[in-house]
Amino acid sequence: MITQKEVSDAVCSIYKQAAIVLPDDIKNALKEAYDKEDSDIARLNIKSILRNLELAEENEIPMCQDTGLPIVFVRLGNVEVENLEQGIVDGVMLATESVPLRTNVVDPLTRMNTGNNIGKGIPQINVELTDEPVLELTVFPKGFGSENNNKLAMLLPGEGVDGIKKFFEESILSAGGKPCPPTVIGVGIGGSSDMVMKLAKKALLRPVDERNGDERLAVLEDELLGIANDTGIGPMGLGGKTTVLGVNVELADTHTAGLPVGICVQCWAARHATCTLKDE
Repeated sequence: MITQKEVSDAVCSIYKQAAIVLPDDIKNALKEAYDKEDSDIARLNIKSILRNLELAEENEIPMCQDTGLPIVFVRLGNVEVENLEQGIVDGVMLATESVPLRTNVVDPLTRMNTGNNIGKGIPQINVELTDEPVLELTVFPKGFGSENNNKLAMLLPGEGVDGIKKFFEESILSAGGKPCPPTVIGVGIGGSSDMVMKLAKKALLRPVDERNGDERLAVLEDELLGIANDTGIGPMGLGGKTTVLGVNVELADTHTAGLPVGICVQCWAARHATCTLKDE
């Protein structure tokens, strides 16, 4: 059996990793962007981000003061787990104290802070079932400077791919410099209104240098990346070639009468970390 303590210790550990160490694919994308930029201001902004990442790792402190809303993706297989939900909750509280993390969770109406990053429905836990004999946990701390720029559109079927591209461009222009670009963009297509936003968020877990296995979507990812960077918004919204580091698209089938599209914006601090536990 995988014990509650094993789950809580694992969540705490990967939360610390996510808060402090940016995944290599994002680091490499930032370095490539720095080399491509010919604007002094753009290069200065990216250089500052890269230096910030070095300092975070050297001092073992979070890379950003907004340590995000705690979101956990779970792949649950054929294993026996003790109190999975409470283990995740305990892990978030442990991380809040030990990293430490800023306490971000509040009642949406009173704005009363819970003080421990736990609240009603929080951490947000997304469970996907699998036949594999494993429990996979992914911590995805989502900052709200970027989350506040997410968009949902219930397009008509006739708007097709051109409609998706138009909505995407409008979303990037609307966000401007607010989500601390260069950003990473997750795009969901299909499903229902709630499902498409989850698809968009889940898309952000895929490395930016890994294209979708569906050739149609791989082509669309490259096209959308070009659209975003052609805006010239640039790092921190001060102009440049790099507004977006990568665009990842995920798709689900949908109803014959609809074309849901979700845009999930992630700032340069595209943080997430994963671990796998086995019932041994």
